[in-house]
Amino acid sequence: MSDRLDFMVRNKEDLVNAVNEIGFLPFFANSIAGFSLEEHTAPEIWFTGGEGPWEWKGPVIRESGCAYGKFFGRKAAYISREWFPDFANYRRDGYDFDARFDDGLASYKDRTLYELVEKNGPLLSKELKWLGNYKKGGNTGFDTMITRLQSQCYVVISDFVYLKDKKGCQYGWGVAQYGTPEQFMGEDFTGKVYEREPEESYERILEHLCRQLKGVKTETVKTFLRRF
Repeated sequence: MSDRLDFMVRNKEDLVNAVNEIGFLPFFANSIAGFSLEEHTAPEIWFTGGEGPWEWKGPVIRESGCAYGKFFGRKAAYISREWFPDFANYRRDGYDFDARFDDGLASYKDRTLYELVEKNGPLLSKELKWLGNYKKGGNTGFDTMITRLQSQCYVVISDFVYLKDKKGCQYGWGVAQYGTPEQFMGEDFTGKVYEREPEESYERILEHLCRQLKGVKTETVKTFLRRF
């Protein structure tokens, strides 16, 4: 494993600290060796059935206020509260969603889904699918659209909620809760997201990641950061 990022996650506090200190932390191994939570989690807590990174997703989001979603290559990542406004500015290319739609850069289907989240969020994925009639015989493309809206930073996963049985016991996987960054982060996001030109935000992120990922070629980092 690459030693360019020197940390090990053994508990939830380690993960919160890693997200805040590094700024960007993909959940799974990817095209940049050593740049993921998976590669820096103690083996004894990675997907063992006990408490670990899978169960900590919701608490980490709540405690750190970070953004979580499918931001890189349709795969999930944490982005700190400090860095997310710049990242969203870059991925949105300076557009709020209405302006993107007005310029013909978003589809009617994407707008419909986005507006459901904007007007009703935060919403569990099953609630969002019910509201939008995304089911067999109904509207299609939910997974593709919700992934695209996350990649463009118009939607984030604001929590994971565990369902309970009749006895009040949790069961199954945590269910994603979707919201807009504006809803989730408030003024910390809305007051910063468009304060720079998108290219300036991109250059700040690129410089930061190249500094963190010692030895990784700049072009490799650029490829990793590219838009959906």
